[in-house]
Amino acid sequence: MSAAVRSAAVRITDVLATHGEGPVWDARSGRLLLVDMLDGTVVDVGAADELPAFDPSAGEPPSSARHRVGTVAAALRPRARGGFVLALENGFALADDTLGTIEALPPVFTDPSIRMNDGGCDPQGRFYCGTMAYDATPGAGTLYRLNTDLSVDVVLEGVTISNGLQWSADGRRVFYNDTATGRVDVFDVDGDTGAFSNRHPFATIEPDAGAPDGMAIDDEGGIWIALWEGGAVRRYDSAGRLTDVVSVPASRVTACAFGGPDLRSLFITTSRVDLAPGEQPQAGSVFRHDVAVPGAAPHPFAG
Repeated sequence: MSAAVRSAAVRITDVLATHGEGPVWDARSGRLLLVDMLDGTVVDVGAADELPAFDPSAGEPPSSARHRVGTVAAALRPRARGGFVLALENGFALADDTLGTIEALPPVFTDPSIRMNDGGCDPQGRFYCGTMAYDATPGAGTLYRLNTDLSVDVVLEGVTISNGLQWSADGRRVFYNDTATGRVDVFDVDGDTGAFSNRHPFATIEPDAGAPDGMAIDDEGGIWIALWEGGAVRRYDSAGRLTDVVSVPASRVTACAFGGPDLRSLFITTSRVDLAPGEQPQAGSVFRHDVAVPGAAPHPFAG
């Protein structure tokens, strides 16, 4: 761990979310989107790669557009044919480019104690999103897959807090965080069926360093992990060795994603859920870290 490169992220927005999550770069429009999950809102930060370091004394910050999409906005990804795919509280939805028209698909489940939590698309353009119980009951969550024909399959059961997932460049492995395990796991993937198999640990997070939350992957296969209650993002190389630690002045770091025209900006979201007024005043802001190795281009939803 002592050999890891240490740096600090730069704050680029004011507080704009209670529970900021799921950042995604929309290359078509050159803008960063994220969710204020428990407010059911998608936040459009705009061309966040061009925002300077945020200075609270410099007057009014750039405005961010907010789009209410449901009771929960868990995750979203661009759709190859235009618009977006969304994960809401208990299922999936499709949206137009403006996020003004939302077409909810049939609910995936009806248990009110469970909600969708985090997701992403595989190289074949299928959208995955996992769930968790509102009270984080162990094993109550499930990882679902929305196929390109809009059918839904169960991928994993017995999950506690389903979080980040990313695919290797060849599409043969998928990295996955069930936050409660304290690990980043890796599976083999059948590209034709989307089935996961041969689960084994990739990296283990020490308990005092936080818990693995959202995830991004770079062009060298480096895995970037947001650390809930850890105030940092870590990078592990393709062999699982810790190479970088990026500090964030908010303990509840939720997710990260690459963006900008060259995918060399790592955008980092944070949460202020359950924090007292005035506690951690930068929590709920977006941060940026400039990287040497660009991110891998995210896959759009092909349905």
